[in-house]
Amino acid sequence: MTTTLSPKAALTAIEVVRQHFAARLAAAQESPAIAAELENILALLAGVDFTRPDEKHLKASGHPVITQLRQVGAQSSASSATQAIFDAFLPHLDALPWRYSYEPRPDAPDIGQRMAWAELVGPIAPFHSHQVCLGLTAIGSGLLYPLHYHPAVETYLVVSGTAAWTADGLTRQHPPGTLILHPSNIIHAMKAGDEPLLAVYAWTGDVETLSAYVDDIGP
Repeated sequence: MTTTLSPKAALTAIEVVRQHFAARLAAAQESPAIAAELENILALLAGVDFTRPDEKHLKASGHPVITQLRQVGAQSSASSATQAIFDAFLPHLDALPWRYSYEPRPDAPDIGQRMAWAELVGPIAPFHSHQVCLGLTAIGSGLLYPLHYHPAVETYLVVSGTAAWTADGLTRQHPPGTLILHPSNIIHAMKAGDEPLLAVYAWTGDVETLSAYVDDIGP
């Protein structure tokens, strides 16, 4: 098992995501709000120093959710648009710095073993930034990521797996290739379907304050 993510592999995966965002922006088919946030994300990523990675945060943390993602492998439901992103990360799943940082939930005692995120750009990531975060979120099949919120503006790109996404009480199914925008402090949740959910996320704005669950368990 790979224990360290090489800077080259990390940069290659990040670049695939950046190219995807740039292509979506150039196609001019997104909503004005999503287009504006994609432009913001790309501008902030352009200001990140990718020449000096923090080796400490390149070390693999290991996480049980990796097993499900690896099992999906070539059978992934990634769309033609997101297959390149899936392929860029798949060989490095074991080496990514996965983590889960919420307090334990009595109603979901195993949630920390079934979902995690791996941040590549951010305040405590291999590539430091206090203005933008970029990483992967993985949610095990059938698992609910309960209602939560955060001050950061969040953009998700569904890479693989169709999940039910809830925001402000409205739930929709979002397949691979969908871009989802969560404004600051909007209450939202996600529930993975039969296949684990793998999504790219980006944060802008207040990227220092962590997410918090709300009292409601969610849908």
